[in-house]
Amino acid sequence: MADTFDYVIVGAGSAGCILANRLSADGKHSVCILEAGPPDRNIYIHIPAGFIKNLDNPGINWMYQAEPGAHINGRQMPVPRGKTLGGSSSINGMIYNRGQRLDYDLWAQLGNRGWGYADVLPYFKRCEQRVGEADETFRGRDGSMTVETLGYTHPLADAFIQGAQELGIPRNPDYNGAKQEGLNYVQRTVRSRRRVSTARAFLHPARSRSNLTVITEAFATKVLLEGRKAVGIAYSKGGRGGAPREVRASKEVILSGGVINSPQLLQLSGIGPSALLGSLGVDVVHHLPGVGENLRDHYAPRFVVRAKNVETINERARGLRRGWEIAKYLAGGKSIVNLNPSMVYGFWHSDPNTRSNDLQFIFTPASYDEGKHGLLADWPGFTIAAWQHRPESSGYVRARSADPFDKPAIQPNYLAHELDQRTVVAAMRLARSLSRTKAMAPYHDGEEMPGENIQSDDELLDAARRIGASTYHPMGTCRMSPTTDATAVVDDELKVHGMQGLRVVDASVMPRMMSANLAAGTMMIAEKASDMILGKAPLEPIIVPE
Repeated sequence: MADTFDYVIVGAGSAGCILANRLSADGKHSVCILEAGPPDRNIYIHIPAGFIKNLDNPGINWMYQAEPGAHINGRQMPVPRGKTLGGSSSINGMIYNRGQRLDYDLWAQLGNRGWGYADVLPYFKRCEQRVGEADETFRGRDGSMTVETLGYTHPLADAFIQGAQELGIPRNPDYNGAKQEGLNYVQRTVRSRRRVSTARAFLHPARSRSNLTVITEAFATKVLLEGRKAVGIAYSKGGRGGAPREVRASKEVILSGGVINSPQLLQLSGIGPSALLGSLGVDVVHHLPGVGENLRDHYAPRFVVRAKNVETINERARGLRRGWEIAKYLAGGKSIVNLNPSMVYGFWHSDPNTRSNDLQFIFTPASYDEGKHGLLADWPGFTIAAWQHRPESSGYVRARSADPFDKPAIQPNYLAHELDQRTVVAAMRLARSLSRTKAMAPYHDGEEMPGENIQSDDELLDAARRIGASTYHPMGTCRMSPTTDATAVVDDELKVHGMQGLRVVDASVMPRMMSANLAAGTMMIAEKASDMILGKAPLEPIIVPE
């Protein structure tokens, strides 16, 4: 007979670990969390620079691949997703970026009650433990997720910030505070030179509770249903070929598998577009056409420039210098081993008439072959990337077959919308301007990519199609909406429309893309959802003037 718990959570990732902690905290409820991957013991998870190793490690990464993109010259993008305790918070770039208040006010304006900025700010504060100076109207001090500002400075990064100020972009001491606009050294989820995943911050401290059960290498294959009520999860212990098992939920089943896995599991359980399910031979339990639709992601062409008169990360990452950097890290000193992918984050406008900043840009004093993070070039350089905050192009995630072990079809449709094409050209012009400021002139030794000869809008757009890459921020495939429109999946309490005892809590529920990386927003969603699930009154809104 299957074990029975009050709550069964699928996915011990950025959201699931928080839910497991909060739902089990008072000892009144039994909670089981299933994770398809192994425990988070891999050393590269915990070392900040280990993100390079995580991007192509199938032991802790689902290693998904997007379908060829019609508007990016038929290229395919990798879609890394965490497959271990902590999920993507164990393999990502550790960036903490909440987005603008406008993002959440738009969610509320779309009809999602309780999701405006004033409503979600208390949950951001509850989650985080901000280190350093901050306005405590906006920032939390007592939470479990450590957020620090990068303490490693570099002459190139300092010059980049100075140059941005030449262009009128202000230095912002806290882009997660009163306003986002401006730039500064990056805020990240690191403590004592170690990554702080949601597993480290929330799940591991709760594992001693007798009412919390954590099962790793548990590959969910189906939501168990009685009519339209979710009553449990079928899973395979150890993956394909493993022993089939079940867990039952007396109260709720909560899907926190992420933007790719949550919609696929719904589809294979008979919840989704009836035409798709019929083509797969899956019995339709509930026709819900939005499941898997509305996929969006940030798409960024990267400018790579050769550097002179300065030492970059490239030189420090080779030969004996690399060994010295490792030794310094182990001794607690300043080292490139303690760095994440980008050192500086900034937010600005594609057009002077744009009311809210609609571009995000990053800088790192390193050059990468083909502009890709993780493959350092053998020559010194620096990289600038800029991208559109809120892309209009949308795609889908669709199961390929009734076999849960077959990877789904993933199609982000990058640059399909004309607005995205115009905005990416503006982003590229901003990146080039940032590379050619007076402050950067002593270090600029020629644009390697896309190249000085690329000048017109058409040439820049063509380059974006050729060299752009995902920033790994997929969202939206189980979109939150109070009404069951064509792409709605959950209501504003994250309950699946037309079903009982079934919620989705992860980045897939985001109704519109945020002007941010998605980790912080996903953690906030889990914090807020935990109160909803337990029937608690929401935290008191924090109303702050703009």
